[in-house]
Amino acid sequence: MKRPLLVLLVGLLGGPWVACAAMAKPSAQDHRVKVLTAQVASDVVAWRRDFHRHPELSNREQRTAAKVVEVLRGMGITAITTGVARHGVVALISGRRGKGKTVALRGDMDALPVTEGTGLAYASKNPGVMHACGHDAHTAVLLGAASVLWTMRDAFAGTVKLVFQPAEEGAPPGEVGGAAQMIAEGVLERPKVDAIFGLHSFPSLPTGHLGSVAGVMMASVDRFSVDVRGTQTHAGYPWKGVDPVVASAHIITALQTITSRRTDVRDPAVVSVGVVKGGTRWNIIPGVVRLEGTVRTLGAAVQRKVETELRRVVAATAEAHGVTATLTYETLSPPVRNDPALYRRMLPVLRRVAGARKVATLRPVMGGEDFAHYAARVPALFFRLGMKNQAIGAIHPLHSPKFKVDEAALPLGVRAMVSLALDYLGAR
Repeated sequence: MKRPLLVLLVGLLGGPWVACAAMAKPSAQDHRVKVLTAQVASDVVAWRRDFHRHPELSNREQRTAAKVVEVLRGMGITAITTGVARHGVVALISGRRGKGKTVALRGDMDALPVTEGTGLAYASKNPGVMHACGHDAHTAVLLGAASVLWTMRDAFAGTVKLVFQPAEEGAPPGEVGGAAQMIAEGVLERPKVDAIFGLHSFPSLPTGHLGSVAGVMMASVDRFSVDVRGTQTHAGYPWKGVDPVVASAHIITALQTITSRRTDVRDPAVVSVGVVKGGTRWNIIPGVVRLEGTVRTLGAAVQRKVETELRRVVAATAEAHGVTATLTYETLSPPVRNDPALYRRMLPVLRRVAGARKVATLRPVMGGEDFAHYAARVPALFFRLGMKNQAIGAIHPLHSPKFKVDEAALPLGVRAMVSLALDYLGAR
């Protein structure tokens, strides 16, 4: 008897096709992650609001770290190391299915020197300090992921290392901190980390969406300062001194020609001066002006090129104006680079968690992140957690005094972090 064509196709293609379809569908494990995330969602919001109300600057995160430890211990997690890179917290969750790989999940804890302008009921109580970059959300999401993974220890082999990092925004002058210092103090060892995942709030991506990209995702971060020294004099008699203000203005203008005339425009680069300090009175030409700024690039070669040109421009312009210029240049972090193989492996996980149409392939941006230090040493995947919500005013950019986190996005962040860890450890 002849088989219908449809039956023949199913017979020929059924095995592989059914397998692919099954992989695309949420599993019992996905359902468990979703249920457990829903159970901890209100706690995640409460933790986030507590952190938001009590923000702390880089290398000053004492209260935040203490709160993280309190919450972790309340869950039953006891393998906790404190005081890493001053106030960092590292906790371990061991799977009950035996030995295996180690995956790290990272959340940053520090706030910014920004005066909050959101008007929220839980706005910052610390004058001049605000969680204007979403680190309060990142820490709360990682605590939520810790809760779910602790409950699901029976589902995986190996170890999840929770990395609560201080000073992502950069240690104060004269201090060390952040990811680089955590690495120096062994965060990627004992046990050795095989892969690391991290996320960041993104107000340009709608709530409910995730975004990432293979390869370079964010720029390198270099910081520079220039002390321009002349000779102080009365403003009515400028010829009796040497004016560092005019010289500084010419240096600032000349720096912009580095990216417009001295580097290949196909290699993105940014040179920005963010601080200009000088003078004490309107009728006195000061003796010194201080400039502070940043260089951002997406590649090592152009990063070196810009630094070389910046040094040359500062020195030559200062000489032309009869002043001296003392330049301090720091390379803070390389570009954030997602491991292409890890990205391809984990992209289906992100799509399964958020929905295939809600995972964007992002273009690289000129913002920086010290997560780059981890990514330079072990396979890493960094992704964006959408926070844009016009209805609640969650539309302002990072580092704005009006930046808002859409708390409806937090459960998705928890599920994404948990699912990435479980899938990497082979739980599915």
